[in-house]
Amino acid sequence: MIDQATIDKIMAATDIVDVVSDFVSLRRRGANYWGLCPFHDDRSPSFSVSPSKGVCKCFSCGKGGSAIHFIMEHEQLSYYEALKYLAKKYNIEVHEKELTDEERQKRSDRENMFVINTFAQEFFSKSLLETDEGRTVGLAYFKERGFNEDIIRKFGLGYSPEKRDALAQEAQKRGYKIDYLLKTGLCRENQNHNIYDLFSGRVMFPVYSVSGKVVAFGGRILKSGVKISKYFNSPESDIYHKSDELYGIYQAKRAIEKERCCYLVEGYTDVLSMHQSGIENVVASSGTALTHGQIRLIHRFTDNITVLYDGDAPGIKASLRGIDLILQEGLNIKVVLLPDGEDPDSFSKSQSAESFTRYIKEHETDFIRFKTQLLLEDAGEDPIKRAAIISNIVESISLIPDAIVRSVYVQECSRLLQIDEQVLLSELNKRRQHRAEQQATRSRYNTTTATSTQQSTTATQPTQVPPAHTATDSTETPPPHALDDVPAPVDTEATSHPGGDSFSQQIARYSPLEKYEREIIRYIMRYGYRNLFETADGSWQKVWEYIVEELSIDSIELSNPLYRKIIELTAAQREHEAQQLSQLRSEWQAKARQQIDEAIEQIRLESGDIAEKQKKEAKAQEQITRAMDEELQTFETNFLERYFTTYPDSEISLLAVDLVSEKYQLSKVHTKFQKVETETDRLWELIPRAIYELKNAILEQSIKQIQEQLKEATQAKDDQRVNELIEQNVELNRVRTTLAKQIGDRIISPR
Repeated sequence: MIDQATIDKIMAATDIVDVVSDFVSLRRRGANYWGLCPFHDDRSPSFSVSPSKGVCKCFSCGKGGSAIHFIMEHEQLSYYEALKYLAKKYNIEVHEKELTDEERQKRSDRENMFVINTFAQEFFSKSLLETDEGRTVGLAYFKERGFNEDIIRKFGLGYSPEKRDALAQEAQKRGYKIDYLLKTGLCRENQNHNIYDLFSGRVMFPVYSVSGKVVAFGGRILKSGVKISKYFNSPESDIYHKSDELYGIYQAKRAIEKERCCYLVEGYTDVLSMHQSGIENVVASSGTALTHGQIRLIHRFTDNITVLYDGDAPGIKASLRGIDLILQEGLNIKVVLLPDGEDPDSFSKSQSAESFTRYIKEHETDFIRFKTQLLLEDAGEDPIKRAAIISNIVESISLIPDAIVRSVYVQECSRLLQIDEQVLLSELNKRRQHRAEQQATRSRYNTTTATSTQQSTTATQPTQVPPAHTATDSTETPPPHALDDVPAPVDTEATSHPGGDSFSQQIARYSPLEKYEREIIRYIMRYGYRNLFETADGSWQKVWEYIVEELSIDSIELSNPLYRKIIELTAAQREHEAQQLSQLRSEWQAKARQQIDEAIEQIRLESGDIAEKQKKEAKAQEQITRAMDEELQTFETNFLERYFTTYPDSEISLLAVDLVSEKYQLSKVHTKFQKVETETDRLWELIPRAIYELKNAILEQSIKQIQEQLKEATQAKDDQRVNELIEQNVELNRVRTTLAKQIGDRIISPR
C-alpha cells in the first residue's frame, strides 16, 4: 500500500488536463477544456475537464472522475496501480509497505501481462543491439532498410533469437511465470508440453497502446524460401485487441494533435520511415482492415485523416470499405496517391519532411471525388456498371452524419457523374431511411430479448426491494475502510447486490428524501470546511458543522448509508485538514514575509518622499497578506472536494465528481459590467433552506403516514386512536407551517 504522504504528494503534482491530454485532444472553452469522450462513441465534444476542480466528466455517457479515476477506467488499472502510474509520470518516488501473500495473489493478470511484455521488449531490444546474432541478422536488416539507431530505440525494435526457447528460458530464469508467456502469446506449448518461442528468428516490432504500454508484437521472418507468413502478430489477449490498436499511435499522438491531421498508412516500415524523415503524425493499420475502434482512436486527437496509397489499384479498392467507416464516424478524409512504384516507406526516404508534406498538400483530394474517379475508370461507357458505381458512391455519402457535408458531396457527385442532383438526393434519403428502420428493428429486438431474459431470470429468483424509509434499521452497512490514515480500496462488486447497484444506490432509488439529502451532501462536499456563521465567541462555524448540528437537533439521520458515510469521513478528515492547513500557513507566511521584504527593499530604492514610500510599503504588505489569506481559504474550501473526488471507493468518488461537475458556466458578458452573485455568496441563505426543505419533506412523509393510520383507525372505529392521531396531525401541521415560513413557501390549509 502507498502511504498517505505519498498520495498527497501525487495528487498535488497531478494536473488533470495534462493527464487527460495524453489520451484526448482538448480545446479550451471558457474555464474548462472539452474533447471527445474516450469511453463511448462520441462524435461531438461532450467530455469536460475542469482544471480548477481537478475532475473530468462526460455529459453524454456520464463517465469521469479525478485523474486517478480517468487512468483507472482508461487503462483498466486498480486504484493503487493508477496512483503509481501518476507517480511515474510526475517522477515521484513511491513508498509502499510490504504486501502480504494474499495481496500479491490479487495482482491482476492484466498487470502481469503488461510486465511480461515489457520484459520481452527489453529482451528483444538487447538481443538486437548487444548480441552477435542480433547485430549480424536483425540490426543488419534494419540498417539495410535505412533505419538509424535513433528510430530503432524510439520504437523499441528488437530481434528474437533463432534458438526456439531463448525468451522462455530467460523469462524463467528471471522468475516470470510461463502462464503469462502463454497468455500474451509470446510462447506456445507443443504436444509434448515443451514451451517454445512464437517469434524465434524474427525482427520484432512492439505495438504500444496510446499510453505507451507494450500490448503486442509484430515479427518479420528474415529467412527466404520458408513456407510461413512473412509477418506474424501476437494473438488477441486480455490486453490486446487488434481492432482497437494502431501501430505508432503512442509516438504520433502529440504530432497528430499539433498538426491537426493524421496520416494513415499500412505497414510498420511506412511509419518508421516517415518518422525518420521528420513526419511524425502517422499511424498504421498494420495490414488489417480498418475498424471503428481504430478510427475512434484517431478521432480523439483530430477530425482529419489523410490516407496514403501507393499505386496498387487492387489494394486501394480492397480498402474502400474501411474508408467508408471513417466517413461514418464523421471525420474529414483526404486521399493521396503516391507516384507509381512508390509506397510511403520508399517515397519518404527520397524526400525531406518539407517536400513530402508539400507533395501531400498538392495531391490530396477528398475521398468521394477520388472514389468516383477510380471506379469510373473501370466502368467505361457500360450503363449497368455506371449505375452500380452511382449506387456505391451514394451509399458512401449516406454514411456521413453531417447533413451539410452530405449536401456538398451530392452536388459534387452530380457534376462528376452527370446525373440530376434530385435523383441522387432521393436515393440517398431512401438509404438513410432504410438504415434507420433496420437500426430501430434491431433495437426493438434487443429490448425484447433483454426483457424476456430478465423476466425469465426474475421468475426463477425472489425479488428483493428495500423498503421506502427503513435504511436506518438495515443491518447492511458500507465497508468501514476510510477512517484509517490510508483508506483501503473497496471491492465494489463485493458491496453490490444482485441487481448490479450498490445498497445505497438501491436505497436512493426508493427513498422520497433522496433529492433533499443529495443536495445537503453536495454542500458538504463543495463547501464543507468553509466558514459559514460567526459564533458568539468570535470563532467560525464550518458548513459541515452547521449541517450536522441542525440535523442532530431533530435527531435526523440521512436515509442513504452512503451519505451517512460521507458525513463520517468529513468529521474524520477535519484533523488531517487542520494539520495540512497549519503546515501550509507556516510555509506561506515565510514566503509572504520574503515577498514583503523584497517589495519594501524595492520601494526604498525608488525616488520620492518618506511618507509616500511608507504608504506604498503598507499597501504592498496588505496585498501580499491578503493574497496569502485567499490562498489558504481556497485550500480549506476545496479540501473536501479534492478528498472525495480522489477517494478509493469509486461509489463515493464518482458521486463527488457528479456533484461538483458543472456542465454550464456563466458567460463573461454577464460579469463584464457588474458583479454577479454566486452560490458561494449565498451559502448563509441556501444551506439553511436546504435543511428546512429536508425537514419539511420528512414532515410531509410523517403526515401522510398518520393520515393513512387515521383512515384505518376510523374504519376500525377506534375513537381513542383516532383522537391521538388527530392531535399528532395538528402538531405536525403546526410545525410544517413554521418551516414553510422559513423556506418562504405558502401553505394552503385544507378546508
